[in-house]
Amino acid sequence: MTRKRTAALVGNPNAGKSALFNALTGARQKIANYPGVTVERKAGRLMLPSGEPVELIDLPGSYSFDAASPDEEVTRKVVHGEFEGEAQPDVIILVVDAANLEQHLVFAQEVLELGRPTIVALNMIDLAERDGLTLDPAALSAALGVPVVSTVAVRRRGLAELAAAIAEAETHADEEAHRQWHLTLPERRLSAKHMARAAILSKSTRHTIENGVDRVLLNPWIGPVILFALLFVIFQAVFAWATPFADALEAGVASLSQGVSDSVPSGFLRDFLTEGVLAGVGSVVVFLPQIVILFFFILVMEASGYMARAAFLMDRLMAGVGLSGKSFIPLLSSFACAIPGIMATRSIPDAKDRLTTILVAPLMTCSARLPVYAVIIAAVIPDTRVGPGIGLQGLVLFALYLAGIVGAMVVALVLRNTVTKGAASGFIMEMPRYQMPRIKDLAIGLWQRAWVFLRRAGTIIFTVTIVLWLMLSFPKAAPGESQMDASIAGKIADVMHPVLEPIGFNREISLALIPAMAAREVAVSALATTYAVDAEDEDVAAAGVTDKIAALWSLPTALAFLAWFVFAPQCISTIAVARRETNGWKWPAFMIGYLFALAYAFAGLTFWIATALGL
Repeated sequence: MTRKRTAALVGNPNAGKSALFNALTGARQKIANYPGVTVERKAGRLMLPSGEPVELIDLPGSYSFDAASPDEEVTRKVVHGEFEGEAQPDVIILVVDAANLEQHLVFAQEVLELGRPTIVALNMIDLAERDGLTLDPAALSAALGVPVVSTVAVRRRGLAELAAAIAEAETHADEEAHRQWHLTLPERRLSAKHMARAAILSKSTRHTIENGVDRVLLNPWIGPVILFALLFVIFQAVFAWATPFADALEAGVASLSQGVSDSVPSGFLRDFLTEGVLAGVGSVVVFLPQIVILFFFILVMEASGYMARAAFLMDRLMAGVGLSGKSFIPLLSSFACAIPGIMATRSIPDAKDRLTTILVAPLMTCSARLPVYAVIIAAVIPDTRVGPGIGLQGLVLFALYLAGIVGAMVVALVLRNTVTKGAASGFIMEMPRYQMPRIKDLAIGLWQRAWVFLRRAGTIIFTVTIVLWLMLSFPKAAPGESQMDASIAGKIADVMHPVLEPIGFNREISLALIPAMAAREVAVSALATTYAVDAEDEDVAAAGVTDKIAALWSLPTALAFLAWFVFAPQCISTIAVARRETNGWKWPAFMIGYLFALAYAFAGLTFWIATALGL
């Protein structure tokens, strides 16, 4: 029986290999992990013009065969025929980004050095043309000594020509041609520069303008100023733009609660709906506008190509605290949620670098903290202007996010000089092209994130809030006795309160911190439910949690509560993921311990200083 021929897709990350793989194989593919390695193996069947089937393998993106990560090690072993149970590919399909030739041709020379039958797929040629580049595939083919086929994977352009080239690749292989590529890395970079220039027939004004924009945005002095100014605008918008929508939602929840009170007879069901569901879950849902606005800016930054440039600007800061530049993307992901951020550390090759990133990821201000910040800021920080277009509330929110970033950097510096001691390693970053975000893509992204938030409100937050409401409602208080004092939850708060009272926390806060371990947003619903259950009349019970905090909390207590949530440990799900990624409880326990210590210390310092200043 004749063995089926194999072809492997190789190239730098973001060259479009996966899109090309999907276009060539369609539904004829299977996904698994390489044996003994947690790296995904995608294989599929490609049909040549003759009807011959070829097994096509989509290899992880690599910048070099000098493997720096598990992904690159798998690519190197498969291409060299060193992977047990994986035959050496008969044909290599080298995928390069047409708009980023100079960078991609460095690795291309390393591939061609193997002397294997190779086809170059000049991919995303449409985006290169859109960016004002006119390319000459024939000139590039002559320089490389292998066939070059222009492709647009997402539009299925050039696929037939590529399949025909694969069919003839082995007959055109030149065993001697590979000798010219035995070069040092500096020589490869210089050669790539010359070949890229020779293959570009012309550049439009647009391409020149984009390079000029990068010279400004990536400037080591001007770039960071622009980045932090943009972040400042984002946090101002989170309050200024969201306020009308949040007020409308809060009014709607209050109206619904009043309607239930008027139509449902007094008793268990009415209390369940008004005090448990509407006061608890409703108090979190009203912050959906802030979540949507924050993610709108994040999605625009990603889609426009600016997010990668922000990562480049942050690389110097990361290296200064002993982290690799590869740590930035996982930490950036943690602003949405620490769970995908911790999982993204798998791309970091250095074990101590990866561990440090996992340990500091919870300090990034995840979106679950936003409802907590928003309700406290709205309650105790005046809605005043401190400058043209600058609101005090937005300024405080910006300071809280900045405090999380600074805290993470300081902790990383300490860890890299103590328990995870080691040197930082460099990384290669590829700048995507600037492009105008598509309205449809933004709408889909916002809907997905809004749905995730609402689903959490309808599942985790709902469940925890109802459990807390039951613990607050039973046993029933005697006449003249506070329901909080009589309840199971109140007894639990009495145990915790002596520990937290020195840092300014009241009994309600002490109780709210327990369910907040399930999800950060639950702290808001827990406070709302607690105040609703303990209210003596329905008018007070119907008031929003923001109004209750404004009336009952001192400013030092509110500021201490904010400081606590800057550093407090993440939700249980995050801790579970950290345990899985570190293969044990040692480091998650360490993470919980140091985060609680920081939260207690900074909440205490904030309360004591604010009190001393007479706030």
